[in-house]
Amino acid sequence: MRIAVIDLGTNTFNLLISESSKGKELQTLYNEKLPVKLGEGGINSGIIMDAAFLRGIEAMENYAATIIQWQAEKTLAFATSAMRNASNANEFVSIVKERTGIEIQIISGATEAEYISYGVRQALTLSEKPTLIIDIGGGSTEFIIVDHTTILWKQSFEIGTSRLLQRFEPSDPISTYEKSVIVNYLNTELESLWLAAEKYGVTELIGASGSFESLAELVNMRFHSLPGLFNKTECEFNLEQCAIISTEILSSTRAERLKMKGLVALRVDLIVVSAILVEFVINKLSISKMRYSSYSLKEGVLWNLLNS
Repeated sequence: MRIAVIDLGTNTFNLLISESSKGKELQTLYNEKLPVKLGEGGINSGIIMDAAFLRGIEAMENYAATIIQWQAEKTLAFATSAMRNASNANEFVSIVKERTGIEIQIISGATEAEYISYGVRQALTLSEKPTLIIDIGGGSTEFIIVDHTTILWKQSFEIGTSRLLQRFEPSDPISTYEKSVIVNYLNTELESLWLAAEKYGVTELIGASGSFESLAELVNMRFHSLPGLFNKTECEFNLEQCAIISTEILSSTRAERLKMKGLVALRVDLIVVSAILVEFVINKLSISKMRYSSYSLKEGVLWNLLNS
């Protein structure tokens, strides 16, 4: 059976088409990301702005055509933070249904976190010791503490990169003071995470998708210590190299980041607040090991469908 999964994120819409055959491993047939920027201009006001609304509809129409071309038998579409909080989300869902026949399900942050954990489990082997999974989105960021069999704790926080950028509007480059303001904000917002991490004794971090993909690519291009991410579902970070990359990101201008090898244009602005968040969590929790998972929500949705 061919299955299409669409993840309607705050920054990107992601399409995954896979084939499931009895007795065979799930095969990825098609994978695409479109920089829709659904939360642009309105993420903190609870509305999808007109230009972003139109970009989203166009992306869904394009995906619908691709799904038909690949003859997928089942399509699942999930919307996350930007749609969860938008006053015109139902209008968007209705128009997509009318024009493409695709039914979008707006999921809770808790459900999103659960699917992310399912996806990560398919990408790499989890330790018996509690591990923290982070998926930094545009609208929300999910934190999940897991071991090799169980979700121990999970929470979705409204501290995605687009929300942070629109809230704090940092200078170019960001100043030390502006960084400290963001760190203080994160420290307060993530109080329940600190308590959970202390309870379970977390020392390892797994970064899923998005910002961590960019960080892995930047490290790879800067130090040539990774063989590349194409067709890899995981890689381990060198934390010293990550710290160097974070310092370079936070001291750079936008124009300088546009020239950084391994950083896609969509994340040139977003990577600044991502770097602050990742650096802060690593230091706050004394993380000693960090890995990247290329699997996240889409793959978790697929796994759940095939195993429920």
